[in-house]
Amino acid sequence: MKISQKQVLHVAHLARLDIPEAAVDRLADQIGTILDYVDTLNQVDTTGVSATSHAITLTNAFREDDEQGHLDPQASLDNAPEREDGSFVVPKVI
Repeated sequence: MKISQKQVLHVAHLARLDIPEAAVDRLADQIGTILDYVDTLNQVDTTGVSATSHAITLTNAFREDDEQGHLDPQASLDNAPEREDGSFVVPKVI
């Protein structure tokens, strides 16, 4: 499928891309090649093939949500760069 320079510039404008004039011809050829390949894929017979969202079956990779005890306050302060009266000292944010 042939794509014109005008179409390349229009899509570049929509995408807020600044394309040098020297690259427009090359991009038009490359986009045309990509569209030809997609057209080839559209010609494949897919009757009887169910639609899928993924090529492989995915399962939830998250761990179970188990209740655990609290962290000891002293242990949480052990790596603090500054602490005062059992609390972290942080810069004032306004």
